[in-house]
Amino acid sequence: MQHNIYLYIMVSALVSFAVRAVPLTLIRKKIENPFLKSFLFYVPYVTLSVMTFPAIVETTAVPIAGVLALAAGIIAARKGVSMFIVAVICCVIVFAAEMLI
Repeated sequence: MQHNIYLYIMVSALVSFAVRAVPLTLIRKKIENPFLKSFLFYVPYVTLSVMTFPAIVETTAVPIAGVLALAAGIIAARKGVSMFIVAVICCVIVFAAEMLI
């Protein structure tokens, strides 16, 4: 069986284009539904979370180090600490946890 890489690239390009173009062509007026508006408001945050969470846990040598850093990062962020400091805290916790465990 011979695989045609150009066909795969073309199909993926068409699917990517369709995902972006279809909503633009179907939804022409302003969205008034509050449920739909709130749903669309949170889509970028959920997408970022879904992509980031597995990376936090799986890229560390010891998965528990990633979980500890995630918990510390959430606590620090909830207390209003700047994003840079949260990142530094998480990095230090991962480094320390991997050295101790």
